[in-house]
Amino acid sequence: MTPRFDRLDALRGFAMAWMALFHFAFDLNHFGLLEPAQNFYRDPVWTVQRAVIVTLFMSVAGVSLAVALDAAQPWSRFWRRWAQIAGCAVLVSAGSALMFPKSWISFGVLHGFAVMLVLARAAAPLRGWLWPLGALAIALPFVVQHPFFDTRWTNWVGLVTRKPVTEDYAPLLPWLGVMLWGLALGQAMLARRRALLAGALPRVLAPLAALGRWALSFYMLHQPVLIGAILAWQALAGRGA
Repeated sequence: MTPRFDRLDALRGFAMAWMALFHFAFDLNHFGLLEPAQNFYRDPVWTVQRAVIVTLFMSVAGVSLAVALDAAQPWSRFWRRWAQIAGCAVLVSAGSALMFPKSWISFGVLHGFAVMLVLARAAAPLRGWLWPLGALAIALPFVVQHPFFDTRWTNWVGLVTRKPVTEDYAPLLPWLGVMLWGLALGQAMLARRRALLAGALPRVLAPLAALGRWALSFYMLHQPVLIGAILAWQALAGRGA
């Protein structure tokens, strides 16, 4: 059984809460309820937030992988969790195709997780080499781009000449590099600063830790709940008018 580190769970929960607030604002804007209307695809207020949230997700996933490997997690348990993530990624694609048929999600955060976790776990024995490998993965899309990677079926690599039109996009490059850095950081902390992960968590942050332990379920449920609540409010408001 992989041990729980409340501090790590709380950080994951914080990222999930921030993501939910971000998506709530996006949903309000999508349904015309934000004044003035926002551009979530170009305005740095929103694009920078998304980049920071995804960075938190990928780095925490890397540290979590280090914790799992430190606890001698077998491949069988890894693949069970991986199957859950991959299955949810398929559901995200299907759901987004219904709501956004022209910009459906073909390789979003969960799709990225599914691919990157396999690669990161395979690379874990490299230990100290993870830092330069991560730096290479982060730098590569800034120096190498080719039109071949601009199609929906190849843009998952990340070496695109333009960002694809999609509601969520977390390509292999550069985000694999962030996960590798998280893995390397987790390995270093477990070896030399284990107390930073295993230390006590202030009681006020306990709800975030609880949320972090149910991250995948929350990820899958929060948007249907938020969108359903907005639609219900619109229906009730319209009826009241």
